[in-house]
Amino acid sequence: MTQEMVDKIKNNPKYQKLVSSRSSFAWTLTIIMLVVYYAYILLIAFAPEILGAKMGSGMTTVGIPVGIAIIVFSFAMTGIYVKRANGEFDDLLKEVKKEIEGEMK
Repeated sequence: MTQEMVDKIKNNPKYQKLVSSRSSFAWTLTIIMLVVYYAYILLIAFAPEILGAKMGSGMTTVGIPVGIAIIVFSFAMTGIYVKRANGEFDDLLKEVKKEIEGEMK
């Protein structure tokens, strides 16, 4: 790949939109996940009685399903990112490739 081609790609408005939207979306999902995770950790640290409360008459505490829910939530967040990456982001990338290939001919 030549420097000229790299410059054309970097200056392409659709490429800039792709980088910007992908980056902001990834940061949004990262912040959401960090808030959920750290809220759980802070709950363990400062209010362990909430997560240690027994559910029903069994041995299971509230913390177990909450922990499992956080794991499931992280998989869901990954799925949301993959769905958008395979849709909107891939479409933008294809448009950029098509435009650059057209300019290079």
